[in-house]
Amino acid sequence: MHYSNSKYWDFGAPIAGILLTLSFAPFDYSCLAPVALAFLFACWQNNSAKQAALRGYLFGLGAFGSGVSWVYISMHDFGGAGVLEATLLTTLFSAFWALFPALTGYLAVKTNPANKGSVRIMLMPVIWILVEYFRGYWVLNGFPWLHVAYSQLETPLAGYIPVLGVYGTGFIVALTASVAVEVLRMAARAEILFRTKPAFSGIRGGSGFANAPLRGIRPGRLKSPLPLIMVLAVLWGAGGLLRNVTWTHEIGQPLRVSMIQGNIAQDQKWRPENKITTLLKYKKMTEEHWDSNVIIWPETAIPAYLDQVKDAFLAPLGNNAKLHNTDLIISVPVQEQSPTRSFNAVITLGKEEGMYRKIHLLPFGEYLPLQPLSGFVLNLINIRLGNFTPGAVNQPLLKAGGYPFITLICYEDVFGDLSIRGLPDAAYLVNVTNDGWFGNSIEPHQHMQMARMRAMETGRFLLRATNTGMTAVVSPKGEIVNLAPLFQETALTGTIIPMGGMTPYANLGDKPVIWVMVILLLGLMGYGRFFNLKD
Repeated sequence: MHYSNSKYWDFGAPIAGILLTLSFAPFDYSCLAPVALAFLFACWQNNSAKQAALRGYLFGLGAFGSGVSWVYISMHDFGGAGVLEATLLTTLFSAFWALFPALTGYLAVKTNPANKGSVRIMLMPVIWILVEYFRGYWVLNGFPWLHVAYSQLETPLAGYIPVLGVYGTGFIVALTASVAVEVLRMAARAEILFRTKPAFSGIRGGSGFANAPLRGIRPGRLKSPLPLIMVLAVLWGAGGLLRNVTWTHEIGQPLRVSMIQGNIAQDQKWRPENKITTLLKYKKMTEEHWDSNVIIWPETAIPAYLDQVKDAFLAPLGNNAKLHNTDLIISVPVQEQSPTRSFNAVITLGKEEGMYRKIHLLPFGEYLPLQPLSGFVLNLINIRLGNFTPGAVNQPLLKAGGYPFITLICYEDVFGDLSIRGLPDAAYLVNVTNDGWFGNSIEPHQHMQMARMRAMETGRFLLRATNTGMTAVVSPKGEIVNLAPLFQETALTGTIIPMGGMTPYANLGDKPVIWVMVILLLGLMGYGRFFNLKD
């Protein structure tokens, strides 16, 4: 590890970033997440803060350049941008988010000036998670894409998800990488000592060791990597055991549910001449499934404002739903006057009627941050985006099938705090979304992976209705029970069980983990500075 000043590490950093992308869906090489982080942590050692930031930035370019490349499709294929403009915007988008691994590297060196291994082994994972949290919740309304915990849904570490959530589980992934680096470092030092044994052979106390390549290291001071290996074994073993724990319980009879996947191309969805055809399609597919307790339409399935279709279309549909003892969950934009505001909303029709207005809006999709600069740039290249208003935070839960449920519209399913806000009252989760903006890219698979974690964190079934895929029923363990094929018109029917009870994560949320990270950071910084002064 003492070769970390080699320029080869600079070339390897973006490759390691690409490996991180490969750990997520649809590739699902979960083992590559700790491998990629281990490389990154190793190349930060014995370097200046500036060099660590550079390598972190190169890593970020590799990760985000490959992991969010689907931005180009949304800009070019559906946003109206030309090839040059879409390429430039995608590059700028990736380059911006690459700043956060760079920030992590800079802080990892700055907060451990003596480069103490005892500090470094915990410090890098702590800073990694705190920067993930900062990026995932606060920057531009939050962008939690490529958080490392999402890559571990099929590994023993998934057992920690209902307990610690995405950031606690991510810390264990990062800690695994950090421990692995230290184990390899110990092994490398031991190997060098073994190869240079003649330099101090026969000299007690290591007094002749000054001639060895690792100057200042005595054979008696070499530490065994066994305790660290045992720590990893315990962490991963405990995660495996936790996967067998059931945190929630059944509270009612099974519900038959149907999710309508209309498969309407994004560039055709809002054309006025297609509105009637779209409404008739959803009506027909719904009427074929009146035997279901709950029927769900995808995000903004209705290409018109609520007041334009309420009386002539939705009211008769709601009456039919009551006759068949079925509840409809329908997504439709809502426009209000005085003041004029637009909402991305979900309504329920049938026995229980209500409305949920989306709380957490998608930046650059449903509103424009960084005004007036962002609006000026997008107008310059002729891209028109939505202008929605966020709904109130404490909205009452909607009900369907006789039970209240948590509503997550599109991007909201990537935020754990939104999925636990209505617990323990909610019996299941509903996510309506439209990934048609991203075509046949890796984005729908990544988005599905993130939605699955919400089911695991809450111990609830998740019903996910999408326009073009991936429509699915997800179990409380995060398993995909039913899945509709991509880009096919279909109605996915399945069965769920209403669930009650609370997981540890649902009780506590993310804040305890983040506060522990902050306390650890301050403690490690103080510990490192103490030994720096002592030396």
